[in-house]
Amino acid sequence: MVASSTTRILVDAGLSCREILNRMRQAGEDPEALSAIVITHEHADHIGGLKVLARKLKVPVYMTGPTHKAWFRLIRNEAKRAGAEARDLERLEFFEAGRSFQIGNVDIYPFTIKHDAVDPVAFTFKVDRVKLGIVTDLGRITENVKQHIRGCDVLMIESNHDLEMLRNGPYPWSVKQRIGSADGHLSNDALAEFFRKDYDGGAAFLILAHLSEQNNLPEIARMVAERALGRHASLFQHRLLLALQSQPLEPLTL
Repeated sequence: MVASSTTRILVDAGLSCREILNRMRQAGEDPEALSAIVITHEHADHIGGLKVLARKLKVPVYMTGPTHKAWFRLIRNEAKRAGAEARDLERLEFFEAGRSFQIGNVDIYPFTIKHDAVDPVAFTFKVDRVKLGIVTDLGRITENVKQHIRGCDVLMIESNHDLEMLRNGPYPWSVKQRIGSADGHLSNDALAEFFRKDYDGGAAFLILAHLSEQNNLPEIARMVAERALGRHASLFQHRLLLALQSQPLEPLTL
């Protein structure tokens, strides 16, 4: 979640509605104060709880047109299997990658990323002079991504898998190929290469996110990142953080 003094924005809604509400409360956030939900792409771990959450909180949902079509196709198929009628979102807003928009006093910049979804995006957010980036579910860091996340004061970025654990893990070979592809997920090593060669080192908080429970370990992700960030030693003053799947991240204030 990204919050300012007047605006609260949830990025994606992949958990159940109940779990999302519980985690918001654990983080000290009132769900009734939520301003909007913005969606990165249509995969289930990012939109699984969206329909129920949006209906319960009656907040607008922002996504791209192609993502909405893919999402509604899933909803229609679910409804058909249940013998029910598919219902679209009550408050739906569209945006396009490459064009900024505003929610409350937060400026939002969606940009295209490499992932096997119909129209995947990541976001940077600006409130006054503070810039935050949330970049997960991408197979590689393109020049476009590097440009958009430059100058972030807070950067949450994917460190999905350890290459050796993925190679020797339980997933079918086809899934391993998908995860490791340029349209899949970012490995610890690929992120480390970005840190060594291209990262500007300016974030007050750097957060490793979207860690696989099957193909990664928090201690491995942290170790690989710290080695790569050697020249940015100031980051190690409790500012290199890990976002775990099992619990909400502590609120960060700038």
